[in-house]
Amino acid sequence: FQSFQNVGEEKNFVFLSKKIEPSSVLETAPLFDGLKKELAWNKFSGPTFTESYCWPPVAQGYDVVVISHQGNDPLLYIPPVLTLLQLESDYQASPRMSGVCPLALILCPGWKKAQLVFDLLKTYRKGCGRLHPALIILGQNKEAASQVELRGCEVAVTTPYNLLRLLEHNTGLLGRLCHLVLDEVEVLFSDTSEQMFAILDCYKKATAQARENLPHQIIAVGTQWNKHITPLIKEFMNDPYVVITVVEEAAIFGNVQQVVQPCTNSSRTAELLKILDFTQRNLQKVLVCTDSVTEVEMIHKALKSNSIVSLKKHKESKCNAKCVLERWRKMHSSGTPAVLVSADDCLQPLGITDATCVIHFSFPSPGVFGQRLQCMTDNFCPGIKDSAVDQEQHTKAKSVILLTENSSCHAPRILHCLKCAEAEIPEELHDSTAGVLESEENEKSSRPLCASLKTFGICRNRTACPDRHQINLSMDTAQNIADEMIETPERVTILPLLVVHATNYFGRIVKKQKDQYAVLAKEMNDYFKVPGHRISVNAVEKSVFYGLCEGAICHRVQVVETPAKDEENVCEVTIKYIDEGRTSQVNSDQLLHLPAKFQSLPPQAVEIIVCRVKPIDNEAEWNPKVTDHINHKIKGKLHHAKVVRTLGKTVWVDPMVGVTNLPTMKIWINEYNIRSEILSTGLGTDNPDHVAEIHKLCRQMPILGHAENLEHFTKEDTAGLEEASDPQETSIQENSAESCTTSATPPTGKPSHHDVVQTKEAEDSTVHQQKGCHPQIKWFQDNVTVTLKVQILRAADSKCEFSKEKVVFSAYSEGRLYVADLELYQSIITERSTCVIKDMEAVILLVKESKGAWCKLLKSKNVHVSLDFEHWEESEDERPLTVG
Repeated sequence: FQSFQNVGEEKNFVFLSKKIEPSSVLETAPLFDGLKKELAWNKFSGPTFTESYCWPPVAQGYDVVVISHQGNDPLLYIPPVLTLLQLESDYQASPRMSGVCPLALILCPGWKKAQLVFDLLKTYRKGCGRLHPALIILGQNKEAASQVELRGCEVAVTTPYNLLRLLEHNTGLLGRLCHLVLDEVEVLFSDTSEQMFAILDCYKKATAQARENLPHQIIAVGTQWNKHITPLIKEFMNDPYVVITVVEEAAIFGNVQQVVQPCTNSSRTAELLKILDFTQRNLQKVLVCTDSVTEVEMIHKALKSNSIVSLKKHKESKCNAKCVLERWRKMHSSGTPAVLVSADDCLQPLGITDATCVIHFSFPSPGVFGQRLQCMTDNFCPGIKDSAVDQEQHTKAKSVILLTENSSCHAPRILHCLKCAEAEIPEELHDSTAGVLESEENEKSSRPLCASLKTFGICRNRTACPDRHQINLSMDTAQNIADEMIETPERVTILPLLVVHATNYFGRIVKKQKDQYAVLAKEMNDYFKVPGHRISVNAVEKSVFYGLCEGAICHRVQVVETPAKDEENVCEVTIKYIDEGRTSQVNSDQLLHLPAKFQSLPPQAVEIIVCRVKPIDNEAEWNPKVTDHINHKIKGKLHHAKVVRTLGKTVWVDPMVGVTNLPTMKIWINEYNIRSEILSTGLGTDNPDHVAEIHKLCRQMPILGHAENLEHFTKEDTAGLEEASDPQETSIQENSAESCTTSATPPTGKPSHHDVVQTKEAEDSTVHQQKGCHPQIKWFQDNVTVTLKVQILRAADSKCEFSKEKVVFSAYSEGRLYVADLELYQSIITERSTCVIKDMEAVILLVKESKGAWCKLLKSKNVHVSLDFEHWEESEDERPLTVG
């Protein structure tokens, strides 16, 4: 059964498994009177088209499945479910269960959606006589479930993982459950299908064992069809009402056969004739759709020349829609195969719904695709397919897409429908989709780097994400950057000043000996204490630095947004505190002229990300409980951290430890490890791939031809460690297997100071070193040996020469010579040192002449040699992290 309703100029589509009388006016909707008043009080503008169809069956207690573009809106089910809960006579549960278990349970795909639903329940419970909702978000700590109190709760809101943890503690939780709501059902099943079916099995058993005659109802709402909805309907629902307001999703439920036929653009007509030859023998009603008048005429002419009787319709046709429709029906009733060639803009006026086959001569856009499929709605065959025979009988409607070399534009959007329909997808469509997605990603080049990618090492939906997922050299290698970032050693002192969430902060890297910002801040405060120095700015400009006094403290700020001025010539502007990272809004007359001497120090705020920890339950965001805990713990307090990667003004650290300084004893005491603090809440879990994914991301950085920004670290910052590289260097060290010494001159042709140093080193090295490229090398050590991993693919003609304080490695890879001439910091036993060539690398094992740790590998700094952080971390993990 299908129904269409005109709303204004739009024709809304709804596909129904059973007839429903829509309720489109709030006053007559099947809702509790008090709830109607509360909805009106909150300026509710509905019911919407979808709500008008789904409210009636939900309010009557039937099982319901709703698929709609509006399917993520909780108001599709909250008002009718709350209405049901007011019918006290239906819930005469036994005293043993009453008040202990909820009557309604709403399952949401994550804590954020659960919080939204809970807030809506609290809003609309005012219109109900009694309602006590509960939000259940548990950590993985064992005692968490025992602390949940559900006495007197009618409605519980939670997620699949949280419910299963609660069921482990309270197996009788579902004993009184009457209404089970699955919010965003497609997300629940795609992300947690195993957990969902475990919950459904528990609910099914609980209802079978219930002694009371209670009503039972399952409501599933979502935006897309999912293959798991079929077993949901078949095994757990009782003849549900299915309401679908998206044609493409209705076609999936209606078992429309989707076929993709690859062909060249020039052979489409020949391919069309082959398809029509089959459909003509089966007496089908075929609609050939295209997007232009020219192609309609061309197709009609080709069919006529091949003795295929057909109709045509486009805007320039003499025959109107009514005339074409009558002839379409007569052709089929007379036993003649009906073929109509139509332009897309004529489909709605024609109003055809009885076609058995639609051929997409031109590749459809998402909107047009649904419009074309709608022409077959009379032949949608919903139902559960129990066997191959049933499937053959049910597959009446057929959609054939001609895929050509020009079809890539809308490929990703159509691909979803084809996958859900379990169509056979040719490699050409996958290739087209990949090409479009790559092009769309390139168009995001000016967007910020994806926050999820930085924070967790992964973005779950790159297609929908508005931000980029590739390195943009001009944006990610910041020009105006603090020395603390340029000279970042492995271990730093960090002062977090703004907590974005549990693992993402903004703050400063603090120098131990001479903190430039501390000097600047004192000078600014002294300067602005003089009233005559507080000069207000007349005309505020975007991106310019200004001073801002807040009490006794002065800040450097940058204007990031300037709205239109008001009548008093004073406007509210958005500013960024460039030394802290936070943003705020102030009146423009609060901004002060900032002398140039206070602008010379680059902005000090850096982004800090703690690695290797993520939210539990595959959540995309941190629960506010964790963020609040970390914010209270770390804001404004000194921390020591080991840097694992830097990129522009972002630094990834692991670990990051809160510390207290005991100056009299000249030591630092470790108070807590932030990662451990997060794990202890039970709301965080290990993220072992995070660091590797960040390294992988940074490998996109091109090898720089020179190192004009590199600086040597002070011994104080690198005590006991090999000299570490700056953010640019750490960003590029793993990008490629080589960095040729012949590219050490800047584009200007004028050698920098560092180039002179490199040239001197090159002159002192071997002839091979001058002609070859230097491979990237990672190293780690124990008390007896030093291991070097030379990154080189399929090395050939390799040589490794050992001397007491020197190692020379050379090999060819893919026609290029690589040479590493390394002067060691300490002596080795040459006869016991070895070199083993592997497929992806060469492993050099150096045996130390004297046992003990080396404070560095080489006598002189080499930008191609870096610590192997993974191995270094394993050996250091149990030792307290101290600096200085």
